[in-house]
Amino acid sequence: MNRALQPCRMATKRLGVRYQSQLAEQWKHDRIHAGEAAETWKKITLFVAIPALIASGINAYNLYSHHVQHLKEHPPKHVKYEYINFRVRPFFWGNNSLFFNPKVNLDANEE
Repeated sequence: MNRALQPCRMATKRLGVRYQSQLAEQWKHDRIHAGEAAETWKKITLFVAIPALIASGINAYNLYSHHVQHLKEHPPKHVKYEYINFRVRPFFWGNNSLFFNPKVNLDANEE
């Protein structure tokens, strides 16, 4: 016996024969309605959501490729201000922070 339907069958037994046909009709109607709703959401997913994700992915890739091309033509210039990388004492792993990235951050070891 299916455990998911067990409470429904128990409810049918409790209500008796009088309401059993009404409950069976209601359950049949609910199954038909649930099938129609599931089919609707399946179509929305396939024909709206997936193409929208593909279009947004293509857009993001194009923006990123233009950004990379722009950075190659005009690399960022780091300005050494006295308040950037100010340390009273160095970290035990060096002067740079733990999240130092040489492609993005100014190196604290350069003078």
